[in-house]
Amino acid sequence: MDYVKHLKEERVKAYEQAKEVLDRAASESRSLDGQERESVDRAFAHMDELKSRESDFRSLKDREDEIAAVTGAHEEARAVSVPVLSEPADDNALIRSLARGERRSVTFESRDITTGTTGAPVPTSFHDQVLAIAKSVGPMLSTSTVLNTSSGEGLEIPAMTAYSTAALVAEAGSIGESDPTLATTTLNAYKYAFLVQVSSELLEDAHVNIVDLLATNCGQAIGIKVNSELTVGDGSSKPNGIVTAATAGVTGGTGVTGKFTYENLVDLVYAADPAARALPGFGLMLATSAIVDARLLQDGASQYIFAPSASDATPDRLLGFPLIENNAMDAVGLDAVSALAGHFPSYYVRQAGGIRLERSDDYAFANGLVTFRCSLRVDGDLPQPSHVKKFAGGAS
Repeated sequence: MDYVKHLKEERVKAYEQAKEVLDRAASESRSLDGQERESVDRAFAHMDELKSRESDFRSLKDREDEIAAVTGAHEEARAVSVPVLSEPADDNALIRSLARGERRSVTFESRDITTGTTGAPVPTSFHDQVLAIAKSVGPMLSTSTVLNTSSGEGLEIPAMTAYSTAALVAEAGSIGESDPTLATTTLNAYKYAFLVQVSSELLEDAHVNIVDLLATNCGQAIGIKVNSELTVGDGSSKPNGIVTAATAGVTGGTGVTGKFTYENLVDLVYAADPAARALPGFGLMLATSAIVDARLLQDGASQYIFAPSASDATPDRLLGFPLIENNAMDAVGLDAVSALAGHFPSYYVRQAGGIRLERSDDYAFANGLVTFRCSLRVDGDLPQPSHVKKFAGGAS
C-alpha cells in the first residue's frame, strides 16, 4: 500500500497549505482576499482529487479480492456436491447479495461504535453511511437529539412548561407547595421513501460499487426531504419542524425587505431561555441567503460579527456562537423566518426501525431494470419551545 501512503502524504501537504492561508486570515480577523480564496479552493480541490484516487485504488483492490474469492469458491464448488450457504458477514455483503437477487429486503439499524478484543471499532454500517450523506445535505439530523427505536408506536417526550418557584419564608413559617407544570409531546413515525432503478447489466458489471451507489442515492433523497420536513414541517401528518415549533423572538423592521440588523440578532439570542443559552449546542441557524447578509454586519465597534472557522471540524461563528446553515429555511424576505437562535439539541428526532432497502425484479421487468426501494420512518418536534426563538422579516 505504498501508493496509498503517498496519496495520504500529499493530502496532508495540501491541507497544511490551505490551513496556513486560513490561519493567517483568521489571525488578522479578516475574510480571504481573491488570491487567497483561489489558493484555498485549489488546495481543497487537490485534496478531493487525491481522496478520489485513493478510493479508486482501494476499490480496485477490493474487486481483485472479490474476483479471487469468487474464483476460489468456484474451484471449491467443483469438488463439493452440496453447497454450504452462510449468512453474509457485513452490510456490504448483504447489499451485494441483494443486488444479486439472493434476497429481497434488508433493514439496516443504527449501530453503536464499540471495541472488541482487538481494540478496533466495528465497520461502518450501511445505515450510518446513508445517514452520513443525509446529514451532509441538511443539519437537522446532526444538530438534534436523535432517538432510535425498533418499532413505530407513539413515543412520548416529557417537557417542563413552568418551573417551581420558591418564596421567602419566615422562621417556623409554613412553606407553600409549588409544582412544575409538565406536558408531553408524542413523536410518531412518518415514512419517507423513494424508488431507484438500475439496469440488470449495470448490476452484473464487476466494476460497479453498488454499495456506494445505493448509499449515495438513499442519503441524498431521504436526507433532503427529511431535513426539509424537520425544518419547516407543519405537524399535520408530518413532523412539526423546528421553524414551526419555535416561539416568536424578533420581528424585523419595515422597508428592508425582511433583512435583519446586528441589533436584531443580539435581541434574538437573548430572547431565548437563559437556561438554554447556557447549554452546549446553543447557536444560530440561518438560511443560506441570511448567512450572506450576516457576513456583512458589523457591531458598534465596526467589527464583523461573522468569524470563519479554520477547521472543517468546527462551524463558523456568529456573535461568538456556532453558526449552522440550513437551506431548508426560508430565504430572507417579508414575513419569512430566516434565522433561529436556540439550543438545537432540544429538538427531538425519532427514527423508527432503521433504513429499509428492498428489491423488485418484477416492477420494471419489461425494461430490464431492477428497482430498489429505500425508506425511513421519522418524526420530530420541539418539546420545550422556549429553547428556540425565531426571527421573522418585517411585513412590509
